[in-house]
Amino acid sequence: MAEELTFKDEAAAEYDRAFAHVTAYFMPFLLRDAHLTPGMRVLDIATGTALSAEAALAAVGPTGHVTAADISPAMVGKARERLGKAPNVSVSVEDGQALSFPDESFDAVLCNLGLMFFPDPARGLSEFRRVLRPGGRATASVNTVVERSYNHQINVMIARYVPSLAGSVTRTFSLAEASRLQLLFDEAGFADFETHTVRHTFVLPSFDAYYGPFERGGASTGQALAALPEEVRRAIREEVRRDLADTGGPVKAEAEYRIAGGRR
Repeated sequence: MAEELTFKDEAAAEYDRAFAHVTAYFMPFLLRDAHLTPGMRVLDIATGTALSAEAALAAVGPTGHVTAADISPAMVGKARERLGKAPNVSVSVEDGQALSFPDESFDAVLCNLGLMFFPDPARGLSEFRRVLRPGGRATASVNTVVERSYNHQINVMIARYVPSLAGSVTRTFSLAEASRLQLLFDEAGFADFETHTVRHTFVLPSFDAYYGPFERGGASTGQALAALPEEVRRAIREEVRRDLADTGGPVKAEAEYRIAGGRR
């Protein structure tokens, strides 16, 4: 996968502060569409810090099992910390386009905000289908449009100064269209394709509550931001402040996900 998506330790450490509340809101919709039930074996690919894997673990219960996997060793380390020593969890470094698991290993595959960053999403979906048992579902969430993306505007601003980030910024919305996703799921051999969108406006207590985690190096956004000269960082901060119409009180950030899935 792309080099800019291999998170460093500080990016992983601040990731939860930046996105935990966003993931917490959208995750129930992803789990519902995956039809998770107690006792299932689940793969959460592109798990990040395992926020989605943690939610899946609660859904499948002590008789189920969750495998949390990510291409970033730093993220996998944070996932391992989050999931602790639960006997029904495993954590590993995996390339979503070349999974190491045997055929028909899982009852469900989850991919929260990861598929659009795969260099070859079709290959990733084919791997998801391969490791699913017959009748199992793969479910993914993706971003929809710039106007309803939690931190995309910051990424656009940073990409002006960091050309290497431009590719991932462009890919953020590459799977936004339902027709594009359906074509990919169909080509990978899935049946019963379903998709819908979920939108929410997050109200944060202050501009710093929103921007601080990125400014401290959180996620790929903050990782790129931290590498910029101080005067550029200050300029971006002020531009983001204006973009959010900050007046010193609470700020609003809107987010919308498309959730899509299919059955093997």
